Amino acid sequence: MGAAEFERDGSLVTVVLDGQGQSAVDLDDPARLEFEYVQHLALCVDALTSPGPLRVTHVGGAGLTLPRWVHHTRPGSPQIVLEPDEALTDAVRRELPLPRGHRIRVRAVDGASGVAAIKDDSADLVVVDAYAGGRVPADLVTGAWFGDVARVLAPGGVLLANLADEPGMRHVARVLAGAREALGHVALVGLHEVLKGRRFGNLVLVASESPIALYDLRRAAASAALPTGVMTGDEVARKVPGARPFTPQDAQPSPVPPERGAWRRR
Repeated sequence: MGAAEFERDGSLVTVVLDGQGQSAVDLDDPARLEFEYVQHLALCVDALTSPGPLRVTHVGGAGLTLPRWVHHTRPGSPQIVLEPDEALTDAVRRELPLPRGHRIRVRAVDGASGVAAIKDDSADLVVVDAYAGGRVPADLVTGAWFGDVARVLAPGGVLLANLADEPGMRHVARVLAGAREALGHVALVGLHEVLKGRRFGNLVLVASESPIALYDLRRAAASAALPTGVMTGDEVARKVPGARPFTPQDAQPSPVPPERGAWRRR
């Protein structure tokens, strides 16, 4: 992986790695979220969690866009970020200083090892947004992985994971099956055209041991600036019948994105 580059457009700074835009941070307005999947992650946080500070564990850091947003919208939130690329974190801290009074702590460790070291029932929210070479790593899609996340989540806690798949959603369906087996309640949030299988794209997995407030989630999706929808676990199972959870033995990273090379803002 090459060194991070920082492309500036006024107060908006995009972190680019190997020609791909990884994060976009507005230094003047941390509430501004440029990438569509980050908007969906934030939509889920607002729809599914109580007001006030949250104990958050982030798997994947890059430009720390969502941790900054959580700090801005939920001041006082203690946040742990698991980001193994120390050089990237150092560059981000230098080029995109974190706000005063933040409680964001970055640990230089991969997601699987980092979550394994976190205490039981210690997070209200776990956000997984980790990619390697444009793909979700195989060790972050297994049923065993979701079982460890379930251990870390406090009662009523929520898992949000940024996934990616091609039309047919066969990979995401298997990821969803593993999350459902470990946590019980699952849903997907994404653009209508991705949920309908019209193109490759990002989808946000929502999972919890408590029932998901689907009415609140659907209402938030209907009010989103982007054409956003919600698909329940049962709907995914009907769309892709027979999907089995990934095991550590057969786990695969998410499909290769169809577009490589110069990044385009989403």
